[in-house]
Amino acid sequence: MKKQIELTIRPEEINLPKILLLKSSQYLKTDKDNISSVILLKRSIDARSKFVVFRYLVEVYIDEKPIDQNRVIRYEPVREDKKVIIVGFGPGGMYSALRLIELGIKPVIIERGKDVQTRRRDIRAIQQEHIVNPDSNYCFGEGGAGAYSDGKLYTRSTKRGDVKKVLDILVQHGADPDIRIDTHPHIGSNILPKVVSAIRKTILNNGGEIYFNSRVTDFILKENKLIGVRVNDVQEFLGDAVILATGHSARDIYYLLHKNKIKIEPKPFAMGVRIEHPQDLINEIQYHTKEKHPNLPSASYNFSCNIDDRGVYSFCMCPGGIIVPAATAPGEIVVNGMSLSKRNSPFANSGFVVEVNEKEWSKYDQYFPFSGLMLQKELEQNAFELANKTQSAPAQRVTDFVSEKLSSSLPESSYIPGLTSASLHKELPQFISSRLKKAISVLDKKKKGYYSEEAILVGVESRTSSPIRIPRNKESLMHTEVEGLFPCGEGAGYAGGIVSSAIDGENCADAVGKYLK
Repeated sequence: MKKQIELTIRPEEINLPKILLLKSSQYLKTDKDNISSVILLKRSIDARSKFVVFRYLVEVYIDEKPIDQNRVIRYEPVREDKKVIIVGFGPGGMYSALRLIELGIKPVIIERGKDVQTRRRDIRAIQQEHIVNPDSNYCFGEGGAGAYSDGKLYTRSTKRGDVKKVLDILVQHGADPDIRIDTHPHIGSNILPKVVSAIRKTILNNGGEIYFNSRVTDFILKENKLIGVRVNDVQEFLGDAVILATGHSARDIYYLLHKNKIKIEPKPFAMGVRIEHPQDLINEIQYHTKEKHPNLPSASYNFSCNIDDRGVYSFCMCPGGIIVPAATAPGEIVVNGMSLSKRNSPFANSGFVVEVNEKEWSKYDQYFPFSGLMLQKELEQNAFELANKTQSAPAQRVTDFVSEKLSSSLPESSYIPGLTSASLHKELPQFISSRLKKAISVLDKKKKGYYSEEAILVGVESRTSSPIRIPRNKESLMHTEVEGLFPCGEGAGYAGGIVSSAIDGENCADAVGKYLK
């Protein structure tokens, strides 16, 4: 017999021997000797009351042996008769490739950036020398944007595909098994590169091909069918289909699609800033005490509200994290957040953004379908000018932002390239700054202390999602007008994070499999 129950465990009890067995026997009012196993299914933190506790969902086996529910995917070498080109080697491209191998179809991956290890040098150059390599940065390269920006795995896309399989594959390639049970699973930017390297090895060992430093410079079309891509202006790769998984920042791909008369369209997205607090302050707000128990992790938060008929919300919150420079071209500033696996930085940061729609990008209608993208670029280029044409991002104390005055000094920050004091209250578009001010007031009422002189706003957080959608058929997942093209993941407008992109990659691979039958 087995039963699922929820246990409440205090932080000081977490490391006690056989605590789950003891709590389960007490809950079920049965002798411990009758319980053959207690399997932890889900773990979360409940900080709603003064006393913070862990909530554990467990499956208790009584006089019965448990069955291991964690799958191991067996990959076999693929045939050579069918070949699919995958453009981009982020989570969408990776999971497309892995799924194609399961289906016996050869994936050929084209990645504009470098392998995940070599990529570190270009990331260091952004941080320390303010040099942006347009083909290798926080967004471009093996592993995509997620590889060096945290590895958060929380998703609401549970109806789109098998989330558990996505996590199982990550564990199979070296991720901590705890990602299977945590409500908000996270790998960490120090661990994820090793996982990415292991996935690459699986693909290569089973007949896949991967080409780094290979930027797609044209599409090869034949009678309205996409049959391949041209790389670095010289080399051609032909295949039976193309999965386009280039991520939300590959602007040149959007222009290339438009040049080839392949339909794209603007879509709503969100922009704003990063907001950073001392982690101790967030711990105090969330855990209701200045003395955080050592068994409690760095506290996180999320919020959303509606201000003047527009959503304002937190995005990609990084407890114990750092703010990173995520520009993908010279002459722009983009910020993002990341955490290492231990989340032990003294700072907490989060995206703090406002929804953007056609009302805001209408002044760029002459650039359709790039209207939203032009607004995005304007914000990023203006931030670069405010930072004296460096990566020292424009910033302002939260209190000064609300009172509309330039900060005479800025507090310490995790942002390595440094900060430049700027009047974000007037430099940000009015539709963003006015809503952020009101949202700060709303949030401080819910989380007293959030409005603080120790808190700063750092600009700009502009790449929450793609401002472009590549339309596809709901059933076939193929482009609505071009045969053989399967738009995939964040860059196509159909995902928003590692897990949802991975799920979309699997779904696109399945769609390709049906197409090639």
